Amino acid sequence: MSEKKRVVVGMSGGVDSSVAALLLKEQGYDVIGLFMHNWEEEDGSGCCTAAEDWQDVVGVCGKIGIPCYSVNFADEYMHRVFEYFLEEYRKGRTPNPDVLCNREIKFAPFKQYALGLGADYIATGHYCKAGEYDGAPVLLKAADENKDQTYFLNQVTTDQLTRVLFPLGDLVKPEVRRIAIENDLVTARKKDSTGICFIGERKFRAFLSEYLPSKKGKIIDIHGREVGEHYGLMYYTLGQRKGLGIGGVSGEDQSRWYVVEKRLDTNELVVSCGEGEELFSSAMRGSRLNIIGKWDKKPCRLTAKFRYRQSEQPVRVSFEGDDGVFIEFDEPQRAVTAGQYAVLYDGDRCLGGAVIDEVYK
Repeated sequence: MSEKKRVVVGMSGGVDSSVAALLLKEQGYDVIGLFMHNWEEEDGSGCCTAAEDWQDVVGVCGKIGIPCYSVNFADEYMHRVFEYFLEEYRKGRTPNPDVLCNREIKFAPFKQYALGLGADYIATGHYCKAGEYDGAPVLLKAADENKDQTYFLNQVTTDQLTRVLFPLGDLVKPEVRRIAIENDLVTARKKDSTGICFIGERKFRAFLSEYLPSKKGKIIDIHGREVGEHYGLMYYTLGQRKGLGIGGVSGEDQSRWYVVEKRLDTNELVVSCGEGEELFSSAMRGSRLNIIGKWDKKPCRLTAKFRYRQSEQPVRVSFEGDDGVFIEFDEPQRAVTAGQYAVLYDGDRCLGGAVIDEVYK
C-alpha cells in the first residue's frame, strides 16, 4: 500500500490476537499493539493473569517488530460491565458479561483510545468477519464454524463496527496455531482462556460471595417436597445438574436431579429428577434488541442461538416497539435462560440479538 494505514490491535496475550497483529504487519499496515487492563487485582490469589499476559504481549510485539502499550480501563469495566453483572445475579438471572464487555469496552473506550493514537482502524482476534450491506457495516460468521464468535459480538452497534478489521475471519484455529508456531511467537502453544476474565481460576461461588450476600434456603422438587438445602439462588442456573448436593431421597437416582426454577420470593430452588422434560420451552420474549446494519423489522423467519455452544435453531421473529422481540421456536428448546442472549442470524449474517427476559412453555 502506498501510504501505510495505522491499525491498533487489541492484544490479550493469547495466540489469536498475536497472529492477528502478525498478519496485519505482513499485509503492510502500521501496527500498534494495545493491551487492556480491565480488572484491578487485589488479593494475589491468582484471580487474574494480567501481568503474565502483558509480558506475553511485549514478547510477541518484540518478535513482530511493532510497538505496544498498556491502557487501564478498570474503572470503565467496573461501572459499565461488572455492576450490570452483579445486578443481574441479584435478580436471579444468568448474565453474560463477555457480550457486554465487547460493546462497552473493546468497541467503545478502547476504540476511542486507538483513534487518539492516530488509528485508521482497530482490529481484534475475534473469529468473525466484517462486511457491508446497503451502505452499512454488517457482522458475518467466521470460516471456522467451531470457533465463530459472532454470538459474543451481538450487542456491538452498527457505528462501532466501522473502521474495524477481523484478520482471523477466514482462518481456522489449527491454521492460526501453525502460523504462531512457524513464527516462533511465545503464545503459540498458550492455552486458550476460558470463563469470565475477572474470575480467572478461582471458584465461581467463592468469587461471587465476595460481592453479593448469599442466603441459604430450601431445595424442593416440582411436587413441593423438600429434598435439600441450597447455598444461595445466585449460585445456580437453569438445567444445572452438578453441585446440587441432593442425597438420600428414597426411590430417586441422585445423579439425575437438575434445576428447573429459582423462586426469589420464597428463596426456593426447584428441581426435578429425570431427563429434563421441564426445561423445554416453545417461545421467549426479549428486550434491549440490537440490530447490526440495516434490517426491516417485519415478522420474519430466521435462525437463532440461545447459548454459545449451540447450533442455530429455526425460529419466527416478531419485533415489539423500539427494542423488544418475541421469538417462537420451530422445535422446543432446552434451558433457554433469562439474562442470556438470543442471537439472530440470516444465513452467514449475524443480525444482532436481545437479552432473554421471559420464557414460555
